Amino acid sequence: MSSYRAVPRRHLATSPFNVPDPEPPAERFAVDDKVTHDKYGLGTVTGVEDGAAELIDFGSHVQRILTPSAKLTKL
Repeated sequence: MSSYRAVPRRHLATSPFNVPDPEPPAERFAVDDKVTHDKYGLGTVTGVEDGAAELIDFGSHVQRILTPSAKLTKL
């Protein structure tokens, strides 16, 4: 029995095949940014937790939303 573990092959920089798509950078938010959320609506960023989450005031309540979030966009 071999102790070799199967690992996916790495992409060679000179190869034109199977080029991985670069992931877009996560959107960064700052305090007082105006944002919109698909479920909660319009709001204002009131706090940022080291890129892990944002505290957003939607008027009727404050919601903590984890990032990156596809439902959250900056206006």
